[in-house]
Amino acid sequence: MASFSLQNLCKSSVFSLLFISTATVAAASFQFKVGGDKGWTKPIGNDSEPYNEWASRNRFHVWDSLYFKYNNDSVLVVNRTSYTDCSVANPTFEFKDGETVFEFDRYGFFYFISGERGHCKAGQKLIVRVMVHPAAENSSPQQAPSPMEDGGSDDDGDGWDSIWGAPPHNSTIKQTVASYFMTALGGMLVIMYLLM
Repeated sequence: MASFSLQNLCKSSVFSLLFISTATVAAASFQFKVGGDKGWTKPIGNDSEPYNEWASRNRFHVWDSLYFKYNNDSVLVVNRTSYTDCSVANPTFEFKDGETVFEFDRYGFFYFISGERGHCKAGQKLIVRVMVHPAAENSSPQQAPSPMEDGGSDDDGDGWDSIWGAPPHNSTIKQTVASYFMTALGGMLVIMYLLM
C-alpha cells in the first residue's frame, strides 16, 4: 500500500513539474506594443521613421509577438518589395480588427505597413528582425534570411546593422534559455512517468 501512495506522489510531482515547464515556455515570449501609447497611427510632422527607430531599440525572438492597437486603419504583413514601394496590392496577411497580435513563428525579417492611403508613405511602416535564440544558433547551421531575400539587392551594404547597429539585448534572452531548460526537464519527467 505504501508503494501505491509513493507512485501517486511521483505522478503528481511529474504533472506539477510538467505544468511549471509549460508555463515557463509560455512566459518566455514577450509581447511588444507597437507605437507605445499612441499605437499604430500615421506619423505626424517630420518623424518619418518612428516605428523602425522603435524596432531598432528592441530585440525580437521567435514566439515573441507584436501588439498593434489602431482605429480606422489596418496592418498589412508584406514582402520587402511591397514594404519599399508601400504597395498594398498583395499582402501576406491583412488585419483590420483594431487590436492585432502578430506572433513570430520564425527568425528573419518581417515587414509591416498600413493599408490606408498615404499612411505608409508618411512613415507608418515597420521592419522587424527576429533573432535566432543563442541556444538555437549553436545547433542549427542555417543563417537568418537576408533582408534582401525578396529579390532586392544590397549593393551599398545598407543592411540592418549598418543602419542602426546591432540590436540591444533585452530580458527575453534569459527567459528563453530558462524555457529551453524547463522544456527539457519536462520531457525527461514525462519519460520517467511513462516508465513507472
